[in-house]
Amino acid sequence: MHTMNENRIEHLPDRRRYEMAFDDGKVWAEYAEDGDTLAILHVEAEQPLRGTGAADVFMQALANHARDKQVKLRPICSYAAVWLKRHHDHHDVLAS
Repeated sequence: MHTMNENRIEHLPDRRRYEMAFDDGKVWAEYAEDGDTLAILHVEAEQPLRGTGAADVFMQALANHARDKQVKLRPICSYAAVWLKRHHDHHDVLAS
């Protein structure tokens, strides 16, 4: 089982990355900006977190962050695309 250290997503604009720390590692997304849209290029969880649901927790936080900041997400990464497709409650943050 994993727990979050701070329960929040961190934006690292100089690295074009969002990340979230857990007790056993980090999950992150690399992105490219296009106006008010973030293209999610890659989502990755460190090895100890794979298969634990940490990436799901991260994607929920990323979608909520996008909603709060009034930006849209364009998933390029297959994981992000499948996650957003399956979570209808976050379709409002999908770029058209």
